[in-house]
Amino acid sequence: MKTAIIGLPQVGKTSLFKILTGVAAESRVGATKVQLGIARVPDARLDALAETFEPRKVTPATVEYADMPGLSREALREPSYIGSLRTVDAFAHVLRLFDDDTVMHVEGSLDPLRDWANIDLELVLNDLQVVENRLARLTKDLKRGRDANLQAEQDLLQQCRAWLEQEQPLRQMELGADQSKLLKGFQFLSEKPMLLVLNIGEERTDEMEQLQARYEAELVQGRKNLALSTVCGSVESELVDLDEDDRQEYLESYGLASSGIERLVAATYDLLGLMSFLTAGETECRAWTIRRGATAVLAAGTVHTDFAKRFIRAETIQWDALVSHGGYTKAKESGELRLEGKDYVVQDGDVLVFRHG
Repeated sequence: MKTAIIGLPQVGKTSLFKILTGVAAESRVGATKVQLGIARVPDARLDALAETFEPRKVTPATVEYADMPGLSREALREPSYIGSLRTVDAFAHVLRLFDDDTVMHVEGSLDPLRDWANIDLELVLNDLQVVENRLARLTKDLKRGRDANLQAEQDLLQQCRAWLEQEQPLRQMELGADQSKLLKGFQFLSEKPMLLVLNIGEERTDEMEQLQARYEAELVQGRKNLALSTVCGSVESELVDLDEDDRQEYLESYGLASSGIERLVAATYDLLGLMSFLTAGETECRAWTIRRGATAVLAAGTVHTDFAKRFIRAETIQWDALVSHGGYTKAKESGELRLEGKDYVVQDGDVLVFRHG
């Protein structure tokens, strides 16, 4: 899973990137300079399993982040910039809500609603241009002869054009499974799920919950594929350089119950409909990311494609039950370690052992 951190200049994108990934080396995608980094997903369940099994290796789930240069009309005309945006699964759009006399806001004032609406409109207009170009080509192709697939594509893109002309992002459009599959190749920008990240000043950390609720009501409520989280970039980016004990003390000094990475990753997982299952043993304890509603055979394929092809059964137990029994032996004796077939819907926090041919 890859998420692009976007936003206007000087809103705190790089601070968010540091909160999520720590220090990362610069990389280059085409002609667009970006920071690329990997976030290790915090998971107390994995930590508890590691204490129980004392494995040689502990592997958390990960999310890849790209810290993009400031978004603008000019940037959206740059092919390499657009190409970088199209290849990600989601956007984390940083909205500035901190005062700093030394850092001017490009619009001259703080207004997260305005900033989000302006950038979202730019994404919509970019997609509209792509749709119109494709429809022009389809019209020419269909004049040469009828083709059911091209006709279906034209009909869907005409619906998209009507939607976009109302200045509505495609993420809000109701699409069937076949329609979503048809649009997938276009990698439309306004169709991608978006996490709005409200970046507040350190003097307002005690208001974080209230600000979260207020802006969720104003920006997110009633809109599909959109979520919001709140961080204090100037404070929480400093946690990267502290050890675990000092981090907790530092958070508490600002009245924060959890770290920014915990809140942001949880919000991203909810937005994208993701969850984690786990595997545990003396060799390795590991968290694996899958979509909610995935079956046991799909989870097996995440670990190894051969596990899915030769799937027989999955030994299944929730992580806390396995920890409480101290391992698989007593879990089996208690009857809590059960066998499930390939159609079993995996639950968040399941520990799975795959039996395969």
